[in-house]
Amino acid sequence: MNPLGANAWIWVSPLTNERLEALAPRVRAWGFDVLELPIEQHGDWDPARAAEILQEHGLRASVCVAMGPGRELCATDAGTVASTQSFLKECIDTAAVVGAGSIAGPIYASVGRTWRMTPEERKRCYAELRENLAPLAEHGAERGVKVAIEPLIRYETSVINTTEQALEVVDGLPPEGCGLLVDTYHANVEEKDFAAAFTLAGDRLAHVHASANDRGAPGADHIDWPAFRDAIRAAGYGGPVVIESFTAENETIATAASVWRPLAAHQDDIAVDGLAFLRALLG
Repeated sequence: MNPLGANAWIWVSPLTNERLEALAPRVRAWGFDVLELPIEQHGDWDPARAAEILQEHGLRASVCVAMGPGRELCATDAGTVASTQSFLKECIDTAAVVGAGSIAGPIYASVGRTWRMTPEERKRCYAELRENLAPLAEHGAERGVKVAIEPLIRYETSVINTTEQALEVVDGLPPEGCGLLVDTYHANVEEKDFAAAFTLAGDRLAHVHASANDRGAPGADHIDWPAFRDAIRAAGYGGPVVIESFTAENETIATAASVWRPLAAHQDDIAVDGLAFLRALLG
């Protein structure tokens, strides 16, 4: 069975050492295997301390990355690319310290940045992105951490919306350093065949997010979860399946994720109910 996880963004933003100390025992007591640690700004939480907290409570780590304004790997100036690469290399180093196998997210452009591209402009954009991802993939491969790029829904990016597009971008990059994060929420909207998106990712599938079609608890929605289960098995994916949702506590994160209303009676319900559903589905 895939290890099951919860993203700390369900409850808090930003994550801090103190918040992690309070959250980790609760997540473990509910029965999760993995706690996903978001990186919004370096220094919000200490990697060495986080590793100690997770070990104390028998939890594994996964790491996701917030791509806020000014974090760009394509269609921007050389200085912005360089600063983004520096930020992401530090994310990779952080993941290595906490024992995460990847850094995951829309690791190509800031969330919410959209623009129209002709087919030829898109081809050039992907070539530029591939070139700028290459040193990150190399850095990750050296540390046992994959850069897992995530297709996002159309209103959050115009760069990569589907698994097929993501595979085009990573083509030629070392698989030991670069892969894909595929998220049920985004795939449910953007893919012609929801389940096929996970199967298509194949051995490039490095991380999976499970989220209801409204960002609530997996299972309390209309997503074809049995097809999802069969697809990740067909892809040979044995890594974590992490429930991702968002607290409205941080206005920037909530706005980026378009969280305009409560997604459950209590934020805990997203995790607890989602975990029970995924255990029954994948067990």
